[in-house]
Amino acid sequence: MKKILSIIIGLLSLSAVYAKSASKVKVVTTIFPEYDWTRQIAGVDSSRVELTLLLDNGVDLHSYQPTAQDMAKISNADVFIYVGGESDSWVENVLKSTKNENLTTINLIEVLGNRVKEEEVVEGMQVSEHHHDDEDEDEHHHEDEEETEYDEHVWLSLRSAKILCEEICRVLSEKDVENAAAYKANCESYTKKLDELDVQYTKAADNAKIKTLLFGDRFPFRYLTDDYGLKYYAAFVGCSAETEASFKTIAFLSKKVDELNLNYVFQIESST
Repeated sequence: MKKILSIIIGLLSLSAVYAKSASKVKVVTTIFPEYDWTRQIAGVDSSRVELTLLLDNGVDLHSYQPTAQDMAKISNADVFIYVGGESDSWVENVLKSTKNENLTTINLIEVLGNRVKEEEVVEGMQVSEHHHDDEDEDEHHHEDEEETEYDEHVWLSLRSAKILCEEICRVLSEKDVENAAAYKANCESYTKKLDELDVQYTKAADNAKIKTLLFGDRFPFRYLTDDYGLKYYAAFVGCSAETEASFKTIAFLSKKVDELNLNYVFQIESST
C-alpha cells in the first residue's frame, strides 16, 4: 500500500511540474504587426507563448468589430496588445466587462506618448466634414466639439516599432520570468534588424532624386515620411473612410504629377 501511495504521489508531482512547464503566456493581438513583433520576441518556434491574431487578412482596422468569440479570447488572455486609436474605441467596453485581474494591456499609442502625431491635412487633400471649419459657427463651440484626431498608423515607423518591441519584451518577461533572458535576447536581435533597415531607408531617402510621394488614396504612411524627410500629397487622410475624391482633389493631384514629373502614383493594396 505504501508503495502504491508513493507511486501516486510521484505521478502527481510529475504532473504538477509538467503543468507548470507546459503553461503558456496567452497573448492576443489586434493587427499583424503586433502579432509579428511578439512572435519574433517569443521566438518563431517558441512554445512559451500562445499567440492569437484577431483581425484576419484583409480586415480593415477602421471598421473591425469583435465577435463574442474574440471578446472571450481577450478576456482569457494574459496580455492584450492593441493600437489604441479611435478605431479601437470598442476595446474600452471589452476591458470593462472582463473579470480577468491578471490581464495586462499594451496600448501602442499610450506607449509612444508624445511621439504620436495628429492627423494631418495637406494641400489638395479631400477634407471630410469633421475637418472643415464653418466660418458661421461659434468658434468657441466648434473647438469644444472637435476632438484631436491622432494618426493611428504608428507601426509604420521602424523607430517607433523598436520602442514598442521593447515594451512587449518587458511585459512578456514579467509574465514569464523564467524565460525573460530569452525574450530579451530575441528582442535585441530583432531591434538590431530594425536599426539596420532604418539605415537602409535613410540612405535610400537621402540619395533619392525625387523626395515626394503621391497617393491617389488614403495616406497612412506619415510616420514613415516624417522619419526620412519625405514630402507627400494624397487624396485622403490615413483614417478616412471616403473613397470618392472630388474633381478638385483629382485635378490638384493630376497637376502635381505633371509639375513634379512623378513616374508613380501610389495606392493602398486593398483599396477600392
